[in-house]
Amino acid sequence: MAVLAVQAIRRMRGGAQSQLMLGADSRLWVVKFQNNPQHLRVLANELIATRLAAVVGLTVPVSDVVEVTEWLIANSPEMHVEGARGARERYVAGLQFGSQFVGGLMPGQVVDYLPEPQLSEVRNLDEFAGMLCLDKWAGNCNGRQAVFERRPRERKYRASFIDQGFCFNAGEWTFPDSPLRGVYQRNAVYARVTGWQSFEPWLSRIEAMPAGTLWAIAEAVPPEWYGGDMSTLERLMEQMLERRSRVRELIVRFRDSDRAPFPMWAKQGTIVVPSQFVTLDGLNRVSKFVM
Repeated sequence: MAVLAVQAIRRMRGGAQSQLMLGADSRLWVVKFQNNPQHLRVLANELIATRLAAVVGLTVPVSDVVEVTEWLIANSPEMHVEGARGARERYVAGLQFGSQFVGGLMPGQVVDYLPEPQLSEVRNLDEFAGMLCLDKWAGNCNGRQAVFERRPRERKYRASFIDQGFCFNAGEWTFPDSPLRGVYQRNAVYARVTGWQSFEPWLSRIEAMPAGTLWAIAEAVPPEWYGGDMSTLERLMEQMLERRSRVRELIVRFRDSDRAPFPMWAKQGTIVVPSQFVTLDGLNRVSKFVM
């Protein structure tokens, strides 16, 4: 059953022009509407990818379907989409995507940027490696987005991974994989990666995820979010099942890119080192070391 929205609070930043809303459950929800400027399918993307991340064990907001009534839209200011040249279109009523608002409304509790020293002290910094696995699996064509939350009287922040709308190549539902897609903009979050063990347990959970888990998540998506064509959604889930075995390959492409994101991860290869000595037969030898 969907959460009923009872009050519109304010517009959020971002291309989807989401609204911060109060639900009948007394919780704050960031709501993306069906007629958002990005694409109708980003609502399905958000629900599927966020719930997959939660199953894997990553820190993401609770996600759900939120119902917004025609009365609430008509009686709330700013409940419209802003288009080109000042054009405005009212949000459509019905079932929307909602993610619980991270943190509170007090300044400093939630930020979207941290200086380098504070970033290195984030409580769950290792999860950026886990989220990389999810983003590569789901074909996120946008940069990885995160916000940082700390509770009152706490010094260190915790990352929460938000905005999964551009997984599955946004509205295209295709997978044009590229090394630099779906990655966080700052290499500092990957500084602790030393090898495949740094991606555990999230990578193994993706590779071993049962098909039934994906199908159960897909069944929770309202049909109006993908045009009611169930075969299209089924095809997307079949591709996701096939891609479980490709996550390592996609991570290696990122590792070997010009960005060099993992300075502590020694690449496998052969280094040729000339010998410093002349052997007994008078010939100079070379030594090869595999790393």
